[in-house]
Amino acid sequence: MQVFARGACRFGATAAGTLGAVALAGTTAFWFAGAAEAQTFRFTSFDVQGNQRIDDATVISTLGVTPGQPIGAGPLNDGFQRLQASGLFESVEIVPSGERLVVVVREFPTISRIAIEGNARIKDDQLLELVRSTPRRVYDPAQAEADAAAIAAAYGQAGRLAATVSPKIIRRSDNRVDLVFEVAEGRVTEVERVGIVGNRAFSDRRLRRVLETTQAGIFRAVIGSDTLVPERLEFDRQLLRDFYLSRGYVDVEVLSVTPELAPTRDAFFLTFRIREGQQFRFGQVGAATNLGGVDAAEFGAEVPVQRGDVYSPQAVERTIERLERLATRKGLNFVRVVPRVTRNEAARTLDVAFVIERGPRVFVERIDIEGNATTLDRVIRRQFRIAEGDPFDPREIRAAAERIRALGYFADASVEARDGSAADQVIVDVDVEEQPTGSLGFGLSFSVDAGASLALTFAETNFLGRGQSLNLAVNVGSTAGNSQLTFVEPAFLGRDLALSTSLYYSETDPDDENFALEQLGFRPGLEFPVGEYARLGVFYNIDRATLISDDPGSDVNGDGVISPGEGLANVSAILAREANEERITSSVGYRYVYNTIGDGLDPTRGYRLTLEQEVAGLGGDEKFVKSAVTAQGEQLVLNEEVTLRGTLSFGALVQLEDTVSTRSNRYFGTGNLIRGFRSGGIGPRDTFAPSDPLGGNRFVQARAEALFPIGILPEEYGISGAAFVDAASVWGLDDTDGGAVSGDGVGIVDDGFFLNSSVGVSILWDTAIGPLRFDFTEAIRKRDFDREQNFDLTIQTRF
Repeated sequence: MQVFARGACRFGATAAGTLGAVALAGTTAFWFAGAAEAQTFRFTSFDVQGNQRIDDATVISTLGVTPGQPIGAGPLNDGFQRLQASGLFESVEIVPSGERLVVVVREFPTISRIAIEGNARIKDDQLLELVRSTPRRVYDPAQAEADAAAIAAAYGQAGRLAATVSPKIIRRSDNRVDLVFEVAEGRVTEVERVGIVGNRAFSDRRLRRVLETTQAGIFRAVIGSDTLVPERLEFDRQLLRDFYLSRGYVDVEVLSVTPELAPTRDAFFLTFRIREGQQFRFGQVGAATNLGGVDAAEFGAEVPVQRGDVYSPQAVERTIERLERLATRKGLNFVRVVPRVTRNEAARTLDVAFVIERGPRVFVERIDIEGNATTLDRVIRRQFRIAEGDPFDPREIRAAAERIRALGYFADASVEARDGSAADQVIVDVDVEEQPTGSLGFGLSFSVDAGASLALTFAETNFLGRGQSLNLAVNVGSTAGNSQLTFVEPAFLGRDLALSTSLYYSETDPDDENFALEQLGFRPGLEFPVGEYARLGVFYNIDRATLISDDPGSDVNGDGVISPGEGLANVSAILAREANEERITSSVGYRYVYNTIGDGLDPTRGYRLTLEQEVAGLGGDEKFVKSAVTAQGEQLVLNEEVTLRGTLSFGALVQLEDTVSTRSNRYFGTGNLIRGFRSGGIGPRDTFAPSDPLGGNRFVQARAEALFPIGILPEEYGISGAAFVDAASVWGLDDTDGGAVSGDGVGIVDDGFFLNSSVGVSILWDTAIGPLRFDFTEAIRKRDFDREQNFDLTIQTRF
């Protein structure tokens, strides 16, 4: 490519290959270096050819040749390299010819359009967002290669590590090109196996449930968490570490995470290496201080952990929050609580002294919020428990950051403190990245008892950027249907006070019963915290209930009007008296919940206590007091492989002013009360019309259940088992005057206490389309007219 003839030299290169250009440059430089001793050049004229957008002066200036000045072969070669590296030309060629220098260039073409071909799994618009090359601008081969690498990386994130992307150009007229990225997607590279090495206290199966990454199962075509995402691995490391720390393993280390690609490049084998260390428990725990006027014993009484409890950083953090809140209530500003930990290796305990000491006098100058285009500032600002001018509390800033992320409004949120305008001032910067908060859902569900139903839901959790939620749910089934519209303001009056309003409609019409129940109601309420784990809600409810009979009745007394219940045949007199009559219930009530399941200091156990009470009689037709209490407990045993759950409930409906309870307000033996029986399958009945459950004014329930893995099945299938024992009773009526309305016979109403019981096993299958549950139940104790249901299949899915 270099020719010397008749005292002239000619050399050039294109941008097609970097290695070729380097080799050419090296050869050219070597030749001119040898020729420089024998010859120099002096150019008095220049002829620039092939340039369209770049003027001649720019080309000559970049080349660095001065008219009339002598120049050697080496500097001329340097000028050639500068032109080649300028990024302006696809190819460059210089031809010295006596005192005239000819420069032939070929400019990079202009991109006419950009297209992506061969992609099916990722849409064009998603991939085009990654491309930095731009139509109507000069084509840059280096940028095109970078764009191809970005597209390939996107496929790698989706688990298709074998995907290849090739940038191609299609030349058009007027020095224009179409830039086309040809994609070969390849197969998904899945995590075929997740192995854990070094664990002794917990099994591989239990630890795999902690990880975000899962093994490929039978639904590998639709489950995304079984693909290898490098960024997810670091998160998995932290999840494993947090799991062990919360269970007292303070020395745990996740030594490495090693992904090994199968030779076929279609699967990964992922191995976590951990060092557990020993489990530690709390030793001596108390509070101490050297501040005058502060009673350490008073603070020590607020410490929730006890000697012998499993050590947990979460328990330490919550204790610090408690003590600092107590200090604030007592007017102690600029006080911080520092845990001093003393380690006892022999006893494997950690003594913790919570020291109350004076902190630095630093104030919050201001809180700056950026990135929120839709969400109002006040929605973010109310997540802080401090305001401008308050003492600065680093722990509260971290807690506020967690609360902001927990809102679910933002794809990313960072909260950082920086120096303010003075030494004792701090500015808190909040930077958020918003994400969509609305959803439209379509669901299907099926159970043997209720049949199939179709669900349509709309939810907006950040309505108009105000942090409010709006939910609409419509369910239509073969035997029941309901609709509900709910609006919630989570910070009513700027406080931690949730205001909710709900409008609902429901209709149940079992195929084998003579009555359908229709209800329309409105329910506003307020809910607020009353403790670390407790919340209290108060509400007002008004609804209209109508018990509709399949038989419209007949005018028995001949007055030209069919009164409620008049002329109904072959039904219980108790229900006939209520039939086709609208009844209004106006009531107030409260609901108290104390819950430590999943949120307490001990992650392996917790309990939930619920107390509900409703009083009707503020207008309307009903006058009663309805009360219920439920206690639930949960415990993980056998190295957390098995979950034990227990529930005990009791409820009572007491009528006021000699009124009689109605079917819409009584308790029924639903599937949530006892398994092995149909909905309404237990409780008082009129023997004349046993198909129509009457319901009762009292109920009691006891349930025990154990959930466990099924060892013979691969865990990636998502199948587990359960065994349960249920017992329940529904009893007690105000009106027991049963019998046939038509006079064909007289029924006997049995409303006495009878404890029904059942045992059973379940198969739980966590599928890609939703959870499936198969219940196989056998009734142990029942009455002749109780209606059994030995098998139940429940499917719930949402798209």
